[in-house]
Amino acid sequence: MTDTRVPAGPGDDALPWRRRRPRNAGGFLSPAVRRALAEATMVADEVVPFNTVRRRAAVALLASKQTAAHALTFTATDYSAVEAARAGRRLTALPFVARAVIDALREFPYLNATVEDDALVVHRAVNLGIAVDLDFAGLVVPVIHHADDLRLPAIADRIREVAARARAKQLGADDLAGGTFTITNPGAAGTWMSFPILNAPQVGILSTDGVAKQVVVDDRGGLRVLPIGNLCVTFDHRAVDGAYAGAFLRRVREIVEQRDWTAEL
Repeated sequence: MTDTRVPAGPGDDALPWRRRRPRNAGGFLSPAVRRALAEATMVADEVVPFNTVRRRAAVALLASKQTAAHALTFTATDYSAVEAARAGRRLTALPFVARAVIDALREFPYLNATVEDDALVVHRAVNLGIAVDLDFAGLVVPVIHHADDLRLPAIADRIREVAARARAKQLGADDLAGGTFTITNPGAAGTWMSFPILNAPQVGILSTDGVAKQVVVDDRGGLRVLPIGNLCVTFDHRAVDGAYAGAFLRRVREIVEQRDWTAEL
């Protein structure tokens, strides 16, 4: 076997010998060999053009990120009262959160608003946008107009109705216009924490994540198993500050946790 060691050169004083790598050893491949291997293993990539829904959403969401000063805050929420109320009923947690959001917006109206030029337009009615997934083919946000006039059962019915019409491609322009605040529900897929992009020019959007049983420490230092889910609000920092958005989110959490939901059903 040929010895490939050569005497050390300048700068190699600490090493009396160094090895010269034989050509094509140690993983080195000539350009011709690399081309042959690439051609043998080449698999054509699939090109999937954006559909109309995704293309429009991409433009709107990118514009929102470039315009609004996105900030976010989130909180863990105990869903015990909600779970007790919807037991045995065909209800998800979403309409309960929607009802809590609507009531909290009465106390924090600057989040039920839109930005126009350099002014904040605070809306009297809560026109609640509900983000609807179109079976992974895109996302639309139909609007429940005057949602603040509705009680919990009616809100649940309207959410089901607009979601069904969205997936059946039966929404008109009016169904998508005039929103003042939006809720998105990635928790249906079991997510734990989500940070949504604002539906500009709206200044607030709330995401609901999955609810799962967790061990928590109560006020007396004891351990309890509770259904816990995170709520996150993204807000436009041009319109409100973190203290205002945090107080709004705390109020939403209090309503979810403390209301007698059975009485509304």
